[in-house]
Amino acid sequence: MSRQLKKKQQQTTAQRLDSIIKSARKIMRKDKGLSGDLDRLPMLTWIMFLKFLDDMEHIEEERAEIAGKAYRGAIEAPYRWRDWAADEGGITGPDLIDFLTLDVAGRPDGTRGPGLFAYLRSLRGNNGTRGRKDVIATVFRGLANRMESGYLLRDVIDLIDGIHFDSSEEMHTLGRLYETLLREMRDAAGDSGEFYTPRPIVRFMVQVVDPKLGEAVLDPACGTGGFLTEAFVHMAEQADTVEKRDVLQSTSIFGGEAKPLPFLLAQMNLLLHGLEAPKIAPDNSLKVRLSEIGEADRVDVILTNPPFGGEEEAGILNNFPEDRRTAETALLFLQLIMRRLKRGGKGRAAVVVPHGVLFGDGIAARIKADLLTEFNLHTVVRLPEGVFAPYTDIPTNIIFFDTTKTTGDIWFYEQPKPNGRKKYSKTAPLNFDELKPCRDWWSAREENEQAWKVHGPDLIETDKAGRVVGCNLDLKNPNGSGVIDHRTPLEIVDSIETKEQRILAIMGEIKRTLSEMA
Repeated sequence: MSRQLKKKQQQTTAQRLDSIIKSARKIMRKDKGLSGDLDRLPMLTWIMFLKFLDDMEHIEEERAEIAGKAYRGAIEAPYRWRDWAADEGGITGPDLIDFLTLDVAGRPDGTRGPGLFAYLRSLRGNNGTRGRKDVIATVFRGLANRMESGYLLRDVIDLIDGIHFDSSEEMHTLGRLYETLLREMRDAAGDSGEFYTPRPIVRFMVQVVDPKLGEAVLDPACGTGGFLTEAFVHMAEQADTVEKRDVLQSTSIFGGEAKPLPFLLAQMNLLLHGLEAPKIAPDNSLKVRLSEIGEADRVDVILTNPPFGGEEEAGILNNFPEDRRTAETALLFLQLIMRRLKRGGKGRAAVVVPHGVLFGDGIAARIKADLLTEFNLHTVVRLPEGVFAPYTDIPTNIIFFDTTKTTGDIWFYEQPKPNGRKKYSKTAPLNFDELKPCRDWWSAREENEQAWKVHGPDLIETDKAGRVVGCNLDLKNPNGSGVIDHRTPLEIVDSIETKEQRILAIMGEIKRTLSEMA
């Protein structure tokens, strides 16, 4: 039986992966070096990352052999998964722990040399260009082995060897597993305001923003890389020549992610989808002083769901103007996004924000006024409750803006609640087809039961000195009844006066009746 046919038969379904991971976690609970999922999840992830890399390089090696070309993987013997992990009777116990953690250790081939982590952290790309080796080195600089028992670790490795990363669907399966474990970790780690963006929302945002090949796409808080992966796939359809594929690989996708675990998963996600050397910075994107961001740092497209509600250290806040410093992380990221967009109509953005950003006063109002007066905020999509379940029930919105002009009319579109239910949930999530009416409306806009528009400059409130004191974007749908009022303002006022007169007349009749009864 060929290796490819064998792998096809062993494709890792969601049910099988779930069973493997449950068994691995059960084993890891016995290890004294791991105190909970905060320790277990990173361990599982880097182990799966190395298995994933070896699977991917196996496929690339086979393709090169068919094409009659030489192939050299990023990881060389005896450090490849197939060299030390794939043999169930291979290195184990204290020897396995030493091989992983020591600077110099006994290796599976019987020689001595750098330990696995020391080797991986030392990898460097060729010719000064960032490649897959640099990605691997960056990933493992933020990771460590925490298991104390090499025998238990060998059992976990044998289980993970049963996972086969041969398709993007298997990567999505792993992503869904990560989401589940992340939710379990929140009680231990605290709610930092971060949550996974559902794939239907990611797809919708990418489709309507429509990044073009040759444009630079950024997610400054990329998490597991959902937006960047979707954007890469979207642009890959346009890369029909060798030259265009080179552009796609080298100058298209950029991100930032400060936390080691999602950073690792973002690398896995993008590598699996075909991006050979993801340019994801393992840093807090807010660490750069806003005033120092210049034209060379700007990009064409920003797609993101930044964390909200968190708190940043004083050093981060000092990177922002004194009258724009806030504890709301979402507002800090919004300022960063505004600064990172290319000027002159070349930049556009789609950003998920919580309701609090829309109605907030004070600093929030000043930042929103900046958005309206310096950018074209053209669309706000209001999402129903439960879209981000189970991570949060906080209502959210997607704001779309560009650098073509200052804001004129702002279109609002209210995504309806699910039919027959009060809200979306983990077990009954939003699906992509439910966003089709909004996608159809996007290019042929008119007011309807879900859509209305307002004049943006009218939303900015100032005091007598001209200082911004309010800018409320939390506007209710005036067409929720399904009937659009096409009357002029004067006609509406006349109608209100008529109704008030009728009410006064009825109140007079009631008073007279009560007087006669007294």
